[in-house]
Amino acid sequence: MKTINIGGVPEHFNLAWYLTLKNGEYKSNGINLRWKDYYGGTGDMCQALRNKDVDLAVILTEGIIKDIVEGNPSSIIQTFVETPLLWGIHVASHSRFHQVDELKGTKAAISRYGSGSHLMAYINAENNQWDIQNDLQFEVIDNLNGAIEGLTNETADYFMWEKFTTKPIVDQGVFRRIGQCPTPWPCFVIAVRNEFLEENKSDVQTILNIINNTTSEFKDIPSIDRMIANRYEQKIEDVREWLALTEWSQSVIDKKTVENVQRKLKALNIIEDTLEYDKIVTNI
Repeated sequence: MKTINIGGVPEHFNLAWYLTLKNGEYKSNGINLRWKDYYGGTGDMCQALRNKDVDLAVILTEGIIKDIVEGNPSSIIQTFVETPLLWGIHVASHSRFHQVDELKGTKAAISRYGSGSHLMAYINAENNQWDIQNDLQFEVIDNLNGAIEGLTNETADYFMWEKFTTKPIVDQGVFRRIGQCPTPWPCFVIAVRNEFLEENKSDVQTILNIINNTTSEFKDIPSIDRMIANRYEQKIEDVREWLALTEWSQSVIDKKTVENVQRKLKALNIIEDTLEYDKIVTNI
């Protein structure tokens, strides 16, 4: 049986992977798929792909495109979640800030440079017509627990993270959400190391077939809302809202979207160069 390593964030978006693993669907096809949670998010997973710690990753679109442009020898093979990610803009409950425009020039907590929390701070700054060079500062906090500590201790002023993941922290009165910022593109893709794909294309296709079969029927799974609420400690009404907003994909990301992401990243001086579509995406 072939062992294949895959990484992703431990969030509700990835429950389909847990279900297919629990059901033994990969093992019945001769694949020992081993899932690893990456609490540090996209920047952490980009490094894991580079280090060969994982073979595949379920990863933020803008983050992996940036890293491929900067030399990560990996490719996007499919869109995983078609809809945008809704990034909540959070401050500590005791913060003096109450509106997003008050955050101009303050310090954003980010999991690491190149992460979604880092890149989306630029998108938020542009949306609010801030000076990208002078109105953004960053404090690296590693993960969500680091953000709780950083905002509470005032080593950082605000933190951007997926709004439904952080909703329990808002409900507990640790964070206040003062705004939100959707990604201007599909939020999650599946990426694979090029070297691994060349030697294991049929196994990768098998993995995609299994996960796609589950995501295409995900919302029809009996009591899926209760399962998510219990597993991720969320309120049932929040889960139902999230399910209503979220659509999974079983298709390859299109050329127009990849060009749009690169154009936006370059305009924000996050990347210096762009790549052709077939240097970023592989249709297997």
